Amino acid sequence: MLVLVINSGSSSLKYQVRDVSAHEHEAGVLAEGLIERIGVGNGGGGDGEPIGPRDHAEALELVDARLHEVLGDRTVDAVGHRVVHGGERFAEPVLVDHEITRAIERLNPLAPLHNPANVLGIRAIAEKWPTMPQVAVFDTAFHRSIPEHAWRYAVPDWLYSRHGIRRYGFHGTSHQYVAHRAAQLLGIPEEEFDGVILHLGNGASATAIQGGKSVDTSMGFTPLEGLVMGTRSGDIDPSILVFLGRQGMNPDEIDALLNRESGLKALAGSNDMRSVVEAAESGDEAARTALAVASYRLAKYVGAYHVAVGGAHAVVFTAGIGENSGAFRALVAERLGALGVELDDALNAERSKEPRVISAPGSAIPLLVVPTDEERAIAEATATVVERASAGSQPVGSA
Repeated sequence: MLVLVINSGSSSLKYQVRDVSAHEHEAGVLAEGLIERIGVGNGGGGDGEPIGPRDHAEALELVDARLHEVLGDRTVDAVGHRVVHGGERFAEPVLVDHEITRAIERLNPLAPLHNPANVLGIRAIAEKWPTMPQVAVFDTAFHRSIPEHAWRYAVPDWLYSRHGIRRYGFHGTSHQYVAHRAAQLLGIPEEEFDGVILHLGNGASATAIQGGKSVDTSMGFTPLEGLVMGTRSGDIDPSILVFLGRQGMNPDEIDALLNRESGLKALAGSNDMRSVVEAAESGDEAARTALAVASYRLAKYVGAYHVAVGGAHAVVFTAGIGENSGAFRALVAERLGALGVELDDALNAERSKEPRVISAPGSAIPLLVVPTDEERAIAEATATVVERASAGSQPVGSA
């Protein structure tokens, strides 16, 4: 089965074609790319003549042309979409139809920067290939197993019942995939795996895994909560928002401040971990402070989640920073000494695209590096949903 994986942004469309084995669900990459500046005008604010595709439908034509070059006579069998927010309704990937599309659209207020763009991608595919099976794979779905005592905020119930204010969590597709691969590496059945997964990129989150399921995660109602990230503040006293409002800042200004101007960018002047590490090694005190704040915050979450899962079988690093920054992993490992964690410096310094152990043999908790592959996970989930629908003679491709 050839699966086209789509990740739609408001002005971008990232795509990848995976050849998914029906038996082993091994997914090889046949084509990939990124279409940018969709609907962006040459006036700089979206006005004027477009400097990229006019809309997602036009961007899809560019993707189609590229696929013809690469695939020849072969055609895509299904499309899998990354959808950021599934709310409380979606606990697993679903076959898309008109009602599902509308349901995703109704979640737009919970993810205004992401879900509207995800829907644009779904509608563009439906317009071009009306009979194409489409599957929505939700970032939040893996976290639907989190118990109420972990997802509840201590606020009046009407905030939840009327507005859906609760912990949702994100990066779920990555956390689920990495937990599965970590269990394989350790030789533990996935349903028996207890661990702490650290998805560390420009956006970052930690997830507590117990029995192979998510039982807590650092991101909350939005992706802003939790760890120090590239441009996001992570955890912050809520009264600061009230204070800033009283100082005259409006909600959009506060949102931009905490989501786009904070995190490593605010502390060190850069949201690129490589640049921050290099600056710290050169003696830059601001960069050193940034690394200390970020590693301390992360280590606190690891300690808390070690307790939450009843003792972790492993702590797993993944995503751009987690996979590639040995220096940052070392800072975190040093703070975990009280848990009996011991890093092997030589193993930590190695570069590999394969899952591996980087802790010393005597470490009380193994430290792992497991590369994530969200596109592969989406492709495999798409293949599974479409196969089940076909086996059950259910209608597919009604988006």
